[in-house]
Amino acid sequence: MDDRYIVELFERRDPAAIRETQDAYGRQLTAIAMAVLSDPQDAEECVSDGLLRAWNSIPPHKPTFLGAFLGKIVRQLAIDRLRAREADKRGGGEYLLSLEELSQCVGGTGADFEWGALTEAIGNYLKTVPSETRWMFLRRYFHFDSIKEIARQGRISQSKVKSTLFRTRQGLRDYLKKEGFDL
Repeated sequence: MDDRYIVELFERRDPAAIRETQDAYGRQLTAIAMAVLSDPQDAEECVSDGLLRAWNSIPPHKPTFLGAFLGKIVRQLAIDRLRAREADKRGGGEYLLSLEELSQCVGGTGADFEWGALTEAIGNYLKTVPSETRWMFLRRYFHFDSIKEIARQGRISQSKVKSTLFRTRQGLRDYLKKEGFDL
């Protein structure tokens, strides 16, 4: 189903919007939540909470890319849920692994820089890399896919994914330093 049509259902407050959204994006949203939480029940609750949040935010928001809009909501809900867990109960998950990898180029604390500016700088950097590299970066650090899953989806070797992500993180670190971020 077309995103515009689903958004129109939300705007009309038609309950079919939830069903259509679940059909179109349910698996993707569950995968995002599972990558962060590694718990099917928690992931399902995050997806449900995400659909409720979308229901409450459309309107006034009118997303052009509904999948990205929903993915961002569910991702943040899953991260918030993970943070709420006690440190010793966090579990592995791709979320923690990907954060560890990213900390190599985006260190520091929130007091060290403005997060909005950092987000914009990362987006600007990603516009300079090839589309395949950008896709791998987003799959790993936004969707929290495993190296193995990225390799499978891209029909490439795991070593290529690892080396591409390593070079991309190095390039990002250099770019951020050049842009004045104190990392």
